[in-house]
Amino acid sequence: MKIGILSRNPKLYSTRRLVEAAKVRGHEVRVIDHTRCYMNITSSSPMVHYKGENLEGFDAVIPRIGASVTFYGTAVLRQFEMMGVYPINESVAISRSRDKLRSLQLLSRKGLGLPVTGFARHPDEVGDLIKMVGGAPLVIKLLEGTQGIGVVLAETKSAASSVIEAFMGLETNILIQEFIKEAGGADIRCLVVDGKVVAAMKRQGADGEFRSNLHRGGTAQVVKITPKERATAIKAAATMGLNVAGVDLLRAERGPVIMEVNSSPGLEGIEGATGKDIAGMIIQCIEKNAKVGRTKTRGQG
Repeated sequence: MKIGILSRNPKLYSTRRLVEAAKVRGHEVRVIDHTRCYMNITSSSPMVHYKGENLEGFDAVIPRIGASVTFYGTAVLRQFEMMGVYPINESVAISRSRDKLRSLQLLSRKGLGLPVTGFARHPDEVGDLIKMVGGAPLVIKLLEGTQGIGVVLAETKSAASSVIEAFMGLETNILIQEFIKEAGGADIRCLVVDGKVVAAMKRQGADGEFRSNLHRGGTAQVVKITPKERATAIKAAATMGLNVAGVDLLRAERGPVIMEVNSSPGLEGIEGATGKDIAGMIIQCIEKNAKVGRTKTRGQG
């Protein structure tokens, strides 16, 4: 098979591992910077061009699209879909998962466990919004944040009010969420591939840090998940319509709650913690499912 990897940096661990896994299994693979692609949008013969070349003949593409270029990256991926190329994750599914508010609403509709979340626009609603999520301490999140950036823990009501009003004054969209104290600054990353949890790790935040992201100094170790956690992760990925997803869970007293569903999960931390060949599993998923024109939006929304 001829596989394209949409990635801006071929030196990234996840990109390198996917290239390596594809070559080991005998496939032709090429890394393509999606921000350098440009498109000919026509009903008769849609095309993607890259540095003067017409990209054609691909059987499948693996999108590794960064959050900062979601709009353009998904447009390029959508063009490949129009050309009949199989995407491991579809453009609509990626867009759905990247919209934090939309994704929470879809997960809520499926009855999945979530932290109590509030969303408002006007400063007059701040007091009631804080009360709605159970008061301080609480977590304030930028809708566009990633890797723990734009996430604030407000430990008192006055601090929460000040931060929320400041963000609203800048006309920045934010979510207000309850703080799951019993999680102890740790979360569970479940890696879902083709409808199965193939690996799971516990990420623990650094001392004094409530965010568990590895990019922020967190540590990772292999963890045994419960049947309910496994079922929650699988259903969350299916709700977003993702074949490959990193589902982040917190262990609350009432059961697992979903923090985020990531459409381009990093492989370095979880492969290192579990010793599993996740990249190889992703390539096997493509081998199993890739067919010309096999692109359809799964899930809802």
